[in-house]
Amino acid sequence: MNVTTQQLQNIMPNARSQAGVFISALNSAMTNRNINTPKRIAAFLAQVGHESGQLQYVRELGNNQYLSKYDTGTLALRLGNTPEADGDGQKYRGRGLIQITGRSNYRECSLGLFGDERLLSLPELLEQPQWAAESAAWFWEQNGLNELADRDQFNSITRRINGGLNGLEDRLQLWARARAVLCQPSV
Repeated sequence: MNVTTQQLQNIMPNARSQAGVFISALNSAMTNRNINTPKRIAAFLAQVGHESGQLQYVRELGNNQYLSKYDTGTLALRLGNTPEADGDGQKYRGRGLIQITGRSNYRECSLGLFGDERLLSLPELLEQPQWAAESAAWFWEQNGLNELADRDQFNSITRRINGGLNGLEDRLQLWARARAVLCQPSV
């Protein structure tokens, strides 16, 4: 099942022209990772919509002070970044439509997408529409989110993506629009 540009704009009205930029990449990525039923697509697009500000952002916002939380300390170590203040936080900031974050996640994503570690030296690839979408779909598949979408376990999906329920109201609004656009029975 392919989503049209108009459907994507109806789900993410703030995407405007970005819907046309991302539609082909999203359809390809969803096909590649079996995000292929109305329920799965609706949940995926809702989460992508929130994480990317409705396709406006493929790189985590934040200045050096904000990103330093990824550079040293407990969170940095959990993400596989080096313990030294060496710029890993900035280099491996969240990128892609589901914000792949941290050296370990970039490495795993790179192996999943390319079969090598190229994202460690070229993390900016995840800012390109194709790889922004593919990385999101890869993350979705790796975390078993199709199965949760099949069971309408949206809060569990949110926790696996975000670690909590941050932005839940926005995510739920996007999900409601996505279900209204994609899950209506045909007449």
